[in-house]
Amino acid sequence: MVEISAKLVSELRNSTGAGFVDCKNALVEADGNFEEAVTILRKKGVATAAKKLGREANEGIIESYIHSGGRIGVLLELNCETDFVAKNSEFKKLARDICMHIAAANPSYASRETVPADVIGNEREIASAQAFGKPQHAIDKIVEGKLDKWYQQICLLEQPFVKDQEKTVNDYITAAIAIIGENIRVGRFVRFQIGE
Repeated sequence: MVEISAKLVSELRNSTGAGFVDCKNALVEADGNFEEAVTILRKKGVATAAKKLGREANEGIIESYIHSGGRIGVLLELNCETDFVAKNSEFKKLARDICMHIAAANPSYASRETVPADVIGNEREIASAQAFGKPQHAIDKIVEGKLDKWYQQICLLEQPFVKDQEKTVNDYITAAIAIIGENIRVGRFVRFQIGE
């Protein structure tokens, strides 16, 4: 059995944001191999990420991003459960990547739940008018389909992530929850653009 030093456990903890015991156990399982321990933590984290989504996330950071040329800027509040994770480099990288996504994709809302009811009602009316003349059961399906596509355009969490179009921003955050080991959620954001 390989001797696992406290320094190595600390390095893994700083790198992943996972708890001390989880890091030590992963290193033991990986026979001291740092990269394999990271993989073990990631696999274990994906399985438990869903459980963490319901937990309170009252800590975090405000991240800023100014796009080259200074014509677009973003402020993002990204929340987590502890100040330890808020200081973690993986968490800060996640916040930075989300800011860059917001600058590029210009979402209007964080999630479906944050879209005002009157805005949804207006979009529903437009979709219904476009489906006019079809049977009612078909109109309902068409309207729901159009609303789903609309949410994917305007809601940050449902947009394809700019760095990996195969994933949504929510998928990217869920993967980070698996690695970091705490619930993470977008608090709020604002995007500034010269002339808007």
